[in-house]
Amino acid sequence: MSNVIFSSQATAKGGRDGHVKSDDGLIDLKLVNPAGKSDEKGSNPEQLFAAGYAACYDGALNHKANEKKKKIESSITAEVSFLKDTADGGFKIGVTLYVEIKGVSQEEAEELAKEAHDFCPYSKATRGNIDVELKPKAV
Repeated sequence: MSNVIFSSQATAKGGRDGHVKSDDGLIDLKLVNPAGKSDEKGSNPEQLFAAGYAACYDGALNHKANEKKKKIESSITAEVSFLKDTADGGFKIGVTLYVEIKGVSQEEAEELAKEAHDFCPYSKATRGNIDVELKPKAV
């Protein structure tokens, strides 16, 4: 890897029914498999991925809006689904990004959403690996 700007670390133990903790302790969560039979409360890998993707994508969206000198307010909801993979009998994830943008027309919202998807590091990392659906909406 070249040109590293920063790195973050988290350690997981016990898989989907375990625990995850970041090296600085800000993330320190019990994990509970939502597909399991437990009534316990906890987070899961898909929820954590959704939070990271939503934040990263919103940053990319605002960057693209600033480049175009558009003053916007935005809200991103990333829905990460745990799916059965019919190709190999295993599992995979899919993402729907609900993109709400205030301050632009619907056409501009769609254009900004696509540009942000092309620019966002999470989108780049997942491109060709998982299905990502954009749902832009001018509000």
